[in-house]
Amino acid sequence: MDNKNTGIDIAGLQEKYVLKTYSFSPPIIFVKGAGAYLKDSTGKRYLDFSSGISVCNLGHCHPAVTAAIRRQAGKLVHVSNLFMNSRQPELAWKLVSHCFDGAAFFCNSGAEANEGLIKFARKWGNPTGRNEIIVMKESFHGRTLATLAATGRSKYREGFQPDMPGFVHVLFNDFEAAASAVGPRTAAIMLEPVQGEGGVIPADKAYLEKIRKLCDEKGILLLFDEVQCGMGRTGSFFAWQSYGVGPDGLSLAKALGNGFPIGAFILKRKFENVLVPGTHASTFGGTALACAAACAVIDAIDRENILLNCSEQSVYLMRKLGELAGKYTAIRSIRGRGLMIGLVLDVPASEIRKVASENGLLVLTAGDNVLRLLPPLTISVKETDKAIKILDKCFKKVKGS
Repeated sequence: MDNKNTGIDIAGLQEKYVLKTYSFSPPIIFVKGAGAYLKDSTGKRYLDFSSGISVCNLGHCHPAVTAAIRRQAGKLVHVSNLFMNSRQPELAWKLVSHCFDGAAFFCNSGAEANEGLIKFARKWGNPTGRNEIIVMKESFHGRTLATLAATGRSKYREGFQPDMPGFVHVLFNDFEAAASAVGPRTAAIMLEPVQGEGGVIPADKAYLEKIRKLCDEKGILLLFDEVQCGMGRTGSFFAWQSYGVGPDGLSLAKALGNGFPIGAFILKRKFENVLVPGTHASTFGGTALACAAACAVIDAIDRENILLNCSEQSVYLMRKLGELAGKYTAIRSIRGRGLMIGLVLDVPASEIRKVASENGLLVLTAGDNVLRLLPPLTISVKETDKAIKILDKCFKKVKGS
């Protein structure tokens, strides 16, 4: 495929010069995005129910975020963290105002944010000999060696052994499994309130409440990975707020910059002095440009009633998916929170994903049999109806539905 404007063979350059760490099925070159839609190099338009894996929660090229990036790029992009910039403390204040009283550290990605939480837990626990973290099976925390070791899906760790020590994997939503794993070396329990890559599996409220109580009783930390389920995705600003169970620290990234790379972790106020100067840093963490984008994201969420729209559209989408499940036996069940939804299927999810793409709808998979839907939180009823019509066509076409 050639770029119409330059005549450059983009697909050819990709094949020859980019490491093949991703598989493109089908191979699509996107060139433009606006709201819930993307356009490829051939001019074909797609309704995006993937949001860049819950990154573009405000839709593509949100006007306020785009304007903020343009303004800041003309003023100041980067100074090292040996100096202050005006946007980083502003962003920290906005985040803490939406979370719990505490302090934030800024980085570039979800993996880095989780790496920071892991370092915090070890730094906090090491003086008393506590350096192990209990994590969940089927979880996903990132691609660095530490976050891979914490990840509960073994397929991601294959070929990168030996695993970094210090992690104990237990069944998710199984309180007794977590409780029995706590020992004298346990520093923390770390989990996703809603597992994303693991199959869109929400935590049970009673389970989180018991885990919180257990951590308090044992004097250990509770850490939440909200990289995918945070920033409004479940209908509250942070996923933990819809459960009413707060952590001691949490990570976030993805939708924080609505496509501009930025990550962070937030710690409760009483832990703000664990990581002191020289113990943790990031060259590009919290640049003025990244923080300006993230500030615009938070302001848009508040100003445009994004959380309310997410909750309302979630109810509508769940109802329409339920009607679809009534027509096709291939849909075994539907689960999720807010606009983070998984369809558990009796057919390979990749087949539905492929047919959906051919018909102009972008969806994701989570494992072999879960179709993952992550539409923008700005989605409308009209756009949801269009997605349902395409999914109806997909299930009608795929054998076994």
